[in-house]
Amino acid sequence: MIFLDTGYIIALEAADDQNHEAALRHWVLFSKNLPLVFTTTYVFDEVVTFFNNRGHHPKSVEIGNNLLKSPSIRFIHVDQSLFQEGWSYFKKHSDKSYSLTDCISFVLMKHLGIKTALTFDSHFIQAGFKTLPI
Repeated sequence: MIFLDTGYIIALEAADDQNHEAALRHWVLFSKNLPLVFTTTYVFDEVVTFFNNRGHHPKSVEIGNNLLKSPSIRFIHVDQSLFQEGWSYFKKHSDKSYSLTDCISFVLMKHLGIKTALTFDSHFIQAGFKTLPI
């Protein structure tokens, strides 16, 4: 199992992203033998909002539909319980610049026993997880 974070998706889809080439190189190899991939509805929201806010509504919808249709991705709805746990994690880590979405992701990963995230966000490493690409 692996967690799919916002920054990885954006890097794959945005040619002007600083991590675009690294994400593409990684994805070509990684996608040949995909493990079970988890993400949250908050990550989905961040991705489609990112592209829509930059004037790319059709691209936003395309990416959103592709994620929703993917047989490899399991979406976890951020319910009240997960939200509250993520909020508690956020409040406890005032020394970090974690986003609430990051904190919810960390809590979910711990619950599911996921040790690695597809991300370029160093906060995952700070929180004790491994990241890909390296």
